[in-house]
Amino acid sequence: MSTAAWPYPRWIAHRGAGKLVPENTLAAFRAGAAHGYRMFECDAKLSADGVAFLMHDAALERTTSGTGTGGEHPWSVLSQLDAGGWHSHAFAGEPLPTLANVARFCLANGYFLNIEIKPTPGVERRTGEVVASEAAQWWAGAPVPPLLSSFKPESLEGARATAPALPRALLLDTLWHGWLDVALQLGCVAIVCNQTLWTRDTVAQVQAAGLRTLSYTVNEATAAERLIALGTDGIITDRVDLFAPGR
Repeated sequence: MSTAAWPYPRWIAHRGAGKLVPENTLAAFRAGAAHGYRMFECDAKLSADGVAFLMHDAALERTTSGTGTGGEHPWSVLSQLDAGGWHSHAFAGEPLPTLANVARFCLANGYFLNIEIKPTPGVERRTGEVVASEAAQWWAGAPVPPLLSSFKPESLEGARATAPALPRALLLDTLWHGWLDVALQLGCVAIVCNQTLWTRDTVAQVQAAGLRTLSYTVNEATAAERLIALGTDGIITDRVDLFAPGR
Protein backbone atom coordinates (compact mmCIF):
# COMPACT_ATOMS: atom_id res chain seq x y z
CA MET A 1 0.00 0.00 0.00
CA SER A 2 1.27 3.47 -0.85
CA THR A 3 1.11 5.88 2.06
CA ALA A 4 0.08 8.53 -0.47
CA ALA A 5 -3.22 6.67 -0.84
CA TRP A 6 -3.98 6.40 2.87
CA PRO A 7 -7.55 5.04 3.01
CA TYR A 8 -8.24 5.06 6.74
CA PRO A 9 -10.25 7.59 8.78
CA ARG A 10 -8.53 9.70 11.44
CA TRP A 11 -10.59 8.41 14.38
CA ILE A 12 -10.20 4.81 15.57
CA ALA A 13 -12.19 3.19 18.37
CA HIS A 14 -9.84 1.47 20.84
CA ARG A 15 -10.62 -2.21 21.40
CA GLY A 16 -14.00 -1.67 19.76
CA ALA A 17 -15.55 1.02 21.94
CA GLY A 18 -13.05 1.93 24.61
CA LYS A 19 -14.35 1.30 28.11
CA LEU A 20 -18.07 1.72 27.51
CA VAL A 21 -18.53 -2.01 26.98
CA PRO A 22 -16.32 -5.09 27.38
CA GLU A 23 -13.19 -4.59 25.27
CA ASN A 24 -12.38 -6.75 22.27
CA THR A 25 -15.89 -8.16 21.96
CA LEU A 26 -18.44 -7.90 19.17
CA ALA A 27 -20.59 -5.93 21.60
CA ALA A 28 -17.80 -3.35 21.70
CA PHE A 29 -17.65 -3.14 17.92
CA ARG A 30 -21.40 -2.63 17.74
CA ALA A 31 -21.24 0.09 20.39
CA GLY A 32 -18.42 1.87 18.60
CA ALA A 33 -20.36 1.73 15.35
CA ALA A 34 -23.44 3.12 17.11
CA HIS A 35 -21.32 6.15 18.06
CA GLY A 36 -20.45 6.71 14.42
CA TYR A 37 -17.02 5.08 14.28
CA ARG A 38 -15.97 3.46 11.02
CA MET A 39 -12.61 2.09 12.13
CA PHE A 40 -11.73 -0.09 15.08
CA GLU A 41 -8.59 -1.30 16.81
CA CYS A 42 -8.43 -4.76 18.38
CA ASP A 43 -5.88 -7.19 19.82
CA ALA A 44 -5.37 -10.64 18.31
CA LYS A 45 -3.51 -13.62 19.75
CA LEU A 46 -3.53 -17.40 19.28
CA SER A 47 -5.14 -20.18 21.25
CA ALA A 48 -3.03 -23.25 21.99
CA ASP A 49 -4.45 -24.91 18.88
CA GLY A 50 -3.81 -21.94 16.61
CA VAL A 51 -7.15 -20.11 16.51
CA ALA A 52 -6.77 -16.33 16.25
CA PHE A 53 -9.00 -14.64 18.83
CA LEU A 54 -9.38 -11.24 20.41
CA MET A 55 -7.90 -10.44 23.83
CA HIS A 56 -5.40 -7.92 25.09
CA ASP A 57 -3.80 -9.47 28.16
CA ALA A 58 -1.75 -12.63 28.19
CA ALA A 59 -3.65 -13.65 31.33
CA LEU A 60 -7.36 -14.40 31.29
CA GLU A 61 -8.31 -13.08 34.70
CA ARG A 62 -8.94 -9.36 34.02
CA THR A 63 -11.39 -9.68 31.15
CA THR A 64 -12.79 -13.21 31.28
CA SER A 65 -14.09 -15.81 33.70
CA GLY A 66 -11.02 -17.97 33.00
CA THR A 67 -7.68 -18.31 34.72
CA GLY A 68 -4.13 -18.69 33.50
CA THR A 69 -2.58 -17.74 30.17
CA GLY A 70 -5.06 -17.49 27.33
CA GLY A 71 -2.65 -18.80 24.72
CA GLU A 72 -2.13 -22.00 26.68
CA HIS A 73 -5.78 -23.06 26.34
CA PRO A 74 -7.44 -24.60 23.27
CA TRP A 75 -10.23 -22.69 21.58
CA SER A 76 -12.76 -25.28 22.83
CA VAL A 77 -12.07 -23.94 26.36
CA LEU A 78 -11.68 -20.26 25.48
CA SER A 79 -14.92 -20.19 23.51
CA GLN A 80 -16.88 -21.10 26.66
CA LEU A 81 -15.57 -18.22 28.78
CA ASP A 82 -17.57 -15.18 29.84
CA ALA A 83 -15.79 -12.13 28.42
CA GLY A 84 -18.42 -9.59 29.46
CA GLY A 85 -19.50 -10.19 33.03
CA TRP A 86 -16.36 -8.54 34.45
CA HIS A 87 -17.52 -5.25 32.94
CA SER A 88 -21.17 -5.24 34.00
CA HIS A 89 -24.15 -7.55 34.42
CA ALA A 90 -25.61 -6.26 31.15
CA PHE A 91 -22.84 -8.00 29.21
CA ALA A 92 -22.63 -11.24 31.19
CA GLY A 93 -22.10 -14.16 28.86
CA GLU A 94 -20.50 -12.15 26.05
CA PRO A 95 -18.03 -14.55 24.39
CA LEU A 96 -14.50 -14.02 23.20
CA PRO A 97 -14.69 -13.46 19.44
CA THR A 98 -12.43 -15.05 16.89
CA LEU A 99 -10.69 -12.88 14.34
CA ALA A 100 -13.02 -14.50 11.81
CA ASN A 101 -16.05 -13.20 13.73
CA VAL A 102 -14.68 -9.67 13.62
CA ALA A 103 -13.73 -9.93 9.96
CA ARG A 104 -17.28 -10.90 9.05
CA PHE A 105 -18.69 -7.97 11.01
CA CYS A 106 -16.33 -5.40 9.48
CA LEU A 107 -16.67 -6.67 5.93
CA ALA A 108 -20.47 -6.86 6.12
CA ASN A 109 -20.64 -3.24 7.27
CA GLY A 110 -17.78 -1.68 5.32
CA TYR A 111 -15.76 -0.88 8.45
CA PHE A 112 -11.98 -0.49 8.68
CA LEU A 113 -9.79 -2.43 11.11
CA ASN A 114 -6.45 -2.07 12.83
CA ILE A 115 -5.43 -5.51 14.10
CA GLU A 116 -2.77 -5.32 16.78
CA ILE A 117 -0.84 -8.59 16.78
CA LYS A 118 -0.59 -9.25 20.52
CA PRO A 119 1.32 -12.52 20.87
CA THR A 120 1.57 -14.71 23.90
CA PRO A 121 5.28 -14.61 24.85
CA GLY A 122 7.23 -17.19 22.90
CA VAL A 123 5.04 -17.32 19.78
CA GLU A 124 5.66 -13.85 18.39
CA ARG A 125 6.48 -14.79 14.80
CA ARG A 126 3.90 -17.56 14.61
CA THR A 127 1.16 -15.19 15.77
CA GLY A 128 2.12 -12.71 13.07
CA GLU A 129 2.01 -15.46 10.46
CA VAL A 130 -1.42 -16.78 11.45
CA VAL A 131 -3.05 -13.39 11.90
CA ALA A 132 -1.71 -12.19 8.55
CA SER A 133 -2.78 -15.39 6.81
CA GLU A 134 -6.33 -15.16 8.13
CA ALA A 135 -6.55 -11.45 7.37
CA ALA A 136 -5.33 -11.99 3.82
CA GLN A 137 -7.97 -14.66 3.27
CA TRP A 138 -10.85 -12.71 4.76
CA TRP A 139 -10.03 -9.41 3.07
CA ALA A 140 -9.06 -10.91 -0.30
CA GLY A 141 -10.55 -8.61 -2.92
CA ALA A 142 -11.74 -6.05 -0.36
CA PRO A 143 -11.11 -2.42 -1.33
CA VAL A 144 -9.28 -1.61 1.93
CA PRO A 145 -7.24 -4.20 3.84
CA PRO A 146 -6.79 -4.18 7.60
CA LEU A 147 -3.75 -2.45 9.07
CA LEU A 148 -1.58 -4.93 11.01
CA SER A 149 0.38 -3.43 13.89
CA SER A 150 2.56 -4.79 16.69
CA PHE A 151 5.07 -3.82 19.34
CA LYS A 152 6.96 -6.97 18.37
CA PRO A 153 9.16 -6.76 15.26
CA GLU A 154 9.17 -10.57 15.14
CA SER A 155 5.38 -10.56 14.71
CA LEU A 156 5.60 -8.03 11.91
CA GLU A 157 8.31 -10.12 10.26
CA GLY A 158 6.00 -13.12 10.34
CA ALA A 159 3.16 -11.05 8.91
CA ARG A 160 5.34 -9.70 6.11
CA ALA A 161 6.62 -13.15 5.18
CA THR A 162 3.09 -14.56 5.06
CA ALA A 163 1.07 -11.72 3.52
CA PRO A 164 3.46 -9.04 2.25
CA ALA A 165 0.70 -7.02 0.58
CA LEU A 166 -1.04 -6.26 3.88
CA PRO A 167 -0.02 -2.89 5.37
CA ARG A 168 2.00 -2.99 8.59
CA ALA A 169 2.70 -0.52 11.39
CA LEU A 170 5.25 -0.54 14.21
CA LEU A 171 3.85 0.20 17.66
CA LEU A 172 6.04 2.11 20.11
CA ASP A 173 5.77 2.99 23.77
CA THR A 174 9.28 4.48 23.79
CA LEU A 175 11.59 5.69 21.04
CA TRP A 176 14.14 2.91 21.41
CA HIS A 177 17.38 2.99 19.45
CA GLY A 178 16.87 2.37 15.76
CA TRP A 179 13.05 2.36 15.83
CA LEU A 180 12.60 4.16 12.52
CA ASP A 181 15.19 2.01 10.75
CA VAL A 182 13.43 -1.12 11.98
CA ALA A 183 10.06 0.17 10.76
CA LEU A 184 11.52 0.84 7.33
CA GLN A 185 13.26 -2.54 7.21
CA LEU A 186 9.92 -4.19 7.99
CA GLY A 187 8.25 -2.31 5.15
CA CYS A 188 5.89 -0.52 7.51
CA VAL A 189 3.55 2.18 6.24
CA ALA A 190 2.98 3.78 9.65
CA ILE A 191 4.22 4.32 13.19
CA VAL A 192 1.64 4.00 15.96
CA CYS A 193 2.98 5.37 19.22
CA ASN A 194 2.20 6.71 22.63
CA GLN A 195 0.70 10.13 21.99
CA THR A 196 3.31 11.87 24.14
CA LEU A 197 6.10 10.82 21.79
CA TRP A 198 4.82 12.95 18.93
CA THR A 199 6.52 16.33 18.59
CA ARG A 200 7.07 18.51 15.55
CA ASP A 201 10.46 16.84 15.14
CA THR A 202 9.28 13.23 15.41
CA VAL A 203 6.29 13.83 13.14
CA ALA A 204 8.55 15.50 10.56
CA GLN A 205 11.07 12.65 10.82
CA VAL A 206 8.47 9.97 10.21
CA GLN A 207 6.67 11.85 7.46
CA ALA A 208 9.98 12.54 5.70
CA ALA A 209 10.52 8.78 5.65
CA GLY A 210 7.16 8.38 3.90
CA LEU A 211 5.28 6.84 6.84
CA ARG A 212 2.01 7.83 8.50
CA THR A 213 1.68 8.87 12.14
CA LEU A 214 -0.93 7.42 14.53
CA SER A 215 -1.40 7.80 18.29
CA TYR A 216 -2.77 5.83 21.23
CA THR A 217 -4.71 6.18 23.57
CA VAL A 218 -6.08 9.71 23.25
CA ASN A 219 -8.91 10.46 25.66
CA GLU A 220 -8.62 14.22 26.28
CA ALA A 221 -9.77 16.95 23.90
CA THR A 222 -6.62 19.01 24.43
CA ALA A 223 -4.43 16.04 23.51
CA ALA A 224 -6.44 15.38 20.36
CA GLU A 225 -6.22 19.04 19.35
CA ARG A 226 -2.43 18.97 19.77
CA LEU A 227 -2.09 15.88 17.60
CA ILE A 228 -4.31 17.28 14.88
CA ALA A 229 -2.31 20.53 14.91
CA LEU A 230 0.89 18.48 14.49
CA GLY A 231 -0.57 16.94 11.34
CA THR A 232 -0.77 13.35 12.56
CA ASP A 233 -2.93 10.88 10.67
CA GLY A 234 -4.76 8.72 13.19
CA ILE A 235 -6.11 8.93 16.74
CA ILE A 236 -7.00 5.81 18.72
CA THR A 237 -9.40 6.62 21.56
CA ASP A 238 -11.45 5.05 24.33
CA ARG A 239 -13.75 8.08 24.34
CA VAL A 240 -16.11 7.15 21.54
CA ASP A 241 -18.73 9.04 23.56
CA LEU A 242 -16.66 12.26 23.51
CA PHE A 243 -15.18 12.53 20.02
CA ALA A 244 -17.41 12.66 16.95
CA PRO A 245 -15.35 10.70 14.46
CA GLY A 246 -16.29 12.15 11.06
CA ARG A 247 -13.55 11.56 8.50
